[in-house]
Amino acid sequence: MSRRNVEGRILYTSKKPERLDQERGRESFLFTHHGDGSTTLRAHCEIDEPDPSVMRDVVYGLDAPGRPAEGAIRRPGGDRFMGSGWFRFGEGLIECESYGPSIGRVSQRVELHQRLDGFGTHPIVADGFLLSRQAWSTPGERRTLRLYLPSPDHRGATPPFLAKVEIDAVFLGRERVHVAAGAYNARRFQFLDEGENGMGQHPPYELWITDDADGVFLQGGVGGYMMTWYELMELRR
Repeated sequence: MSRRNVEGRILYTSKKPERLDQERGRESFLFTHHGDGSTTLRAHCEIDEPDPSVMRDVVYGLDAPGRPAEGAIRRPGGDRFMGSGWFRFGEGLIECESYGPSIGRVSQRVELHQRLDGFGTHPIVADGFLLSRQAWSTPGERRTLRLYLPSPDHRGATPPFLAKVEIDAVFLGRERVHVAAGAYNARRFQFLDEGENGMGQHPPYELWITDDADGVFLQGGVGGYMMTWYELMELRR
């Protein structure tokens, strides 16, 4: 077998004064890098705070060049089922089949007229992997990423359906980073939602990923009203 697994666990904490450094969620993930160059990501995410809580199970596939291929998402909210959806990326199109109690059965088919930079599935580890699939060269380099999301909500707290967004990413340079999982050479980035076609003024989001082909999320935080922090606690390759 030529496949290779990368798996780990991320802790979510709060930076709000009344909840400083308290746990507010968690995420476990497993990347399988297959022998043909394709990748499968499996992620389980839980967000406890603020109410209502959100749970997310994601299976997401990328082809050998790193383009979205297909994905499935199931999303309980609180203790109730919120919705589930299946996505397929074809030549010049995206298809979505989704169901949720609040939206019923939804079928979507979107034609793509320009290159897509990725699919934002909402797990924290997927944010870092998305950036690692782009070609970066010079610190300070900024580009607008053309994405589709399975939810336009900042926490992904809706039934899955296709939402188009454009969000800027900035490459800030290389650093040595120490997290609970160990010390790593890292690349530092920032997401900025300042355009008319973004997620609705998502606060600035800074993150560090491993400086290698795996692009594993190491640490990061979101400011503004969210005031959150994320840190890699375990990593196995």
